[in-house]
Amino acid sequence: MTGYAAGQCAAGEPSTDASGSRLGVEIRAVNGRFLDLSLRLPEELRHAEPALRERVAARVRRGKVELRAWVEQRADGGLPAPSAAVLQRLSGLQEQVQAWLPQARGLSVAEALQLAQRSAGAALDWSAPLLALTERVLEDFNAARAREGARLQTMLRERVAALRALAAQAEPLIPQVVAQQRERFLQRFHEALGATPADPTALQERALAEAAAFAIRVDVAEELTRLQSHLSEIERLLQRGGEVGKRLDFLIQELHREANTLGAKSASLDLTRVSVDMKVLIEQMREQVQNLE
Repeated sequence: MTGYAAGQCAAGEPSTDASGSRLGVEIRAVNGRFLDLSLRLPEELRHAEPALRERVAARVRRGKVELRAWVEQRADGGLPAPSAAVLQRLSGLQEQVQAWLPQARGLSVAEALQLAQRSAGAALDWSAPLLALTERVLEDFNAARAREGARLQTMLRERVAALRALAAQAEPLIPQVVAQQRERFLQRFHEALGATPADPTALQERALAEAAAFAIRVDVAEELTRLQSHLSEIERLLQRGGEVGKRLDFLIQELHREANTLGAKSASLDLTRVSVDMKVLIEQMREQVQNLE
């Protein structure tokens, strides 16, 4: 199921450090049958990857999910003053490099500030703020997915109602087809009786036997009963809610099987049309069910 949510630690929150750096987390997902999670983290947050994977997997079951996190400075351009210890360390490193490489130029002010900021950021432990912010973004993310799930549920209920209507159309077609075929058999054997001398009783019994065999061959009562049963189970799962995606996947496969059998046994254009219309609706349901958890 698709979804998107993002959040940042605003200034003044416990998750914001004194240097003015702030944390951001973004989660997006597209449809997928299984959970495929990818993380995009800067080096200072890389150590939290196992915990992030655990948090997301506990809240999301299916979909191609991407989580991106970052650390950035305030938009007002405020820069924290580097400490004397950091500047002394940079000076010592510069002297060591120039001792071995006399041609190396010295650090500029911008380069020194950049290195000092990296050093300060690397010293911070972002684990707790990152996990707290991720939990908050996951709540918004799942809320967005829940809204989409409600829309998909409405669509699935409409398709279930349409399939029930098609099944109701198919039920009276079978007796009509059997009666028509029985008349054809009788007419054919009456014509054969007129062309060739034979026992009329035996011919009629044979015609009726073939009509009965035909009726058994084209009877789809069991298929329609199973189809109605599967539709009832789909409605029950939609009513119950929760993690129903994989169970619905299985039921959609069973619906497709019954619709295929209905088409294979079809002995009339009307029944063939019903079978084709069923397959179209079932395919629409199959595509959407893969989006549900």
